[in-house]
Amino acid sequence: MKTSTDELLVFVTVIDAGSITAAAEKLQQTVSGVSRALTRLEKQLGVALILRTTRRLQLTEEGELFLERARAILAAMADAEEAVTRHRERPSGRLRVDAATPFMLHCIVPHVAAFAQHYPEIELELTNNERIVDLLEQRVDIAIRIGTLQDSTLHARALGTSRLRIVASPDYLAAQGTPRSVAALREHRLIGFTAPVHLNRWPLRASGQSESADPGYPIEPALRASSGETIRQLALGASGIACLSDFLTTADREAGRLVTVLNDALVEARQPVHAVYYRSAALAARVQCFLAFFGGRLQLDA
Repeated sequence: MKTSTDELLVFVTVIDAGSITAAAEKLQQTVSGVSRALTRLEKQLGVALILRTTRRLQLTEEGELFLERARAILAAMADAEEAVTRHRERPSGRLRVDAATPFMLHCIVPHVAAFAQHYPEIELELTNNERIVDLLEQRVDIAIRIGTLQDSTLHARALGTSRLRIVASPDYLAAQGTPRSVAALREHRLIGFTAPVHLNRWPLRASGQSESADPGYPIEPALRASSGETIRQLALGASGIACLSDFLTTADREAGRLVTVLNDALVEARQPVHAVYYRSAALAARVQCFLAFFGGRLQLDA
């Protein structure tokens, strides 16, 4: 066989990373080393795999065909290595987990030390994204998704649900008064999300609204933020009223830092929480360990 697995990995990483420089950084190699490996691979195959310009890289037709097979080979090798690991019953290797910042801080980070104690040979790599990431492009093993799942190509494991509530700080309510009806929210500073828009439709039913009507109440935020954690901090700082998930506010409500309002008008709404991942023939032991460990510890409703 002319081609080595190292050269396959270099080729796939260059495509996933989008540039030779970015691939070198991910692989912890020199740019010249990655470039030489790519050139060597093309010379061995006798074809150009990538068209290089000053601005971007583009796969040739042969490159697209080879990329598909290269991914399959690397996945098969990873499965083989994982089988040996499972046989030894010592899960190991790097495990990349991605989640929105609030979920990472409140639900994952508090249990990392215990996870490391249970599985010392698993090397966790945690990333925060407020947007949905492409697992293959970012080389993520597990992503935590909050809300309705859109991508049917992924395998998903339900971790539970988290209820939405309307909350504010005692200081804000002392200064501005407590709203007694949904309509009264118009007189208050409301904190909402920059995106997606549906998060600014709160689960409230206005007085006189029929049970069959859509209970969602559209708000016009005085303040907007892209992260639930930022909104939580704004609410704690008496900047306004917010609609947040229980996983973000349970500790604050128990400590009295935040209180709920408009409970009589609140319609029960729960955000589903899933762990999503790609799966080939066998689910990696380190992925199984993560799902089992955190699935049993997260403070979510079943």
